Amino acid sequence: MHSPELLSRIEAAEAAVLAQTELLHREFGRVESRWKHDGTRVTAIDVAISENIFRLLSARFGADQFLSEELAETDRPIPVTAPYAWVLDPIDGTNNFALGIACCAISLALLKDGEPVYGVVYDLARRRLIRGGPGFGVRDGDREVRVNAAPLSRESLVGFHSPHDPAYAAMAARVAGAFKVRALGSATLHLAYVAAGLFDGCVDFNVKIWDLAAAIPLVRAAGGEVRFLNGQQLPVRTFDLRMRKILYLAGSPAMAERLGELMRD
Repeated sequence: MHSPELLSRIEAAEAAVLAQTELLHREFGRVESRWKHDGTRVTAIDVAISENIFRLLSARFGADQFLSEELAETDRPIPVTAPYAWVLDPIDGTNNFALGIACCAISLALLKDGEPVYGVVYDLARRRLIRGGPGFGVRDGDREVRVNAAPLSRESLVGFHSPHDPAYAAMAARVAGAFKVRALGSATLHLAYVAAGLFDGCVDFNVKIWDLAAAIPLVRAAGGEVRFLNGQQLPVRTFDLRMRKILYLAGSPAMAERLGELMRD
């Protein structure tokens, strides 16, 4: 039995994300952008979506914490202390969005005591809301979905971003040599597509917690696993713009085990 406090937040989260989709589609490929000091792109729409979603949610849940890389007022670690907290990536895949490449998403996570318990991801390319969490299942649009439990093969599809750090090059080569890989330019979509059964697995070497927080509960609720390979990331105790990049893998239990073997030093 889920608490009314949790259910009311889930309902509000889905409505808040859906309320931004018209803006997202209208400005897709049109808005000007700039490069930030960390080498990532940002647009005025990233900021607008962050402000809009957090305004809607804070009007109802003022005691919650609201965390977004685009609205953080400091680059110092922010303690995550509220029972409920929200982690938002307003456009995961901003580079794609600015260039008119449709692989991008709004990504909103609800945390309870630092653990992601529900995720809402709006997939611009497919015009679908992917949402769910443990105890709720996962829906991709109108369909209830699960991770792909088919036997692994050379044709299994893995979401993949090449590592920036050459120390991971051999590891990445083993993964790319074992499966077919796809790089969408959106870590959120890689994970969400694992939950929806579109990808069999995914690995990434270059992400931070706001890239993943919304899709972690999707994968877990869909019967998959998310494994962190360079330090435990959950529960989230601080929100730190300068956090080191996360190395992780995800997939069905069988895929997670195989990827883990390939990514051992």
